[in-house]
Amino acid sequence: MLEYELYLPLHHNDGRPIDPEKLKDLKKRLVDEFGGLTHFRQENEGLWKIGEHTFRDRVEIVRVLASNEPSAQKYFAKLKADLTRDWNQQDFLIVSRQVTAL
Repeated sequence: MLEYELYLPLHHNDGRPIDPEKLKDLKKRLVDEFGGLTHFRQENEGLWKIGEHTFRDRVEIVRVLASNEPSAQKYFAKLKADLTRDWNQQDFLIVSRQVTAL
């Protein structure tokens, strides 16, 4: 199966906080599609460098397990586009990896 890890920004690129309803709606959408999720509420710091500038972001992480890889890949590609637009982000990090549940 695949595990998807979504890095959820806590602020817009201009520094305004993300509306908590957006996270609530996203979690409902993921549970409806995959049957569950794990939300790591601890705040994490992301750093990345573009040219001479280092950008910092505060994020929380949500993980989802999916057994149907082709369907999940298609779903998360669309979700990434939706979140980038709806959360007003330049990009939205979603990582996938093969996992085995015991």
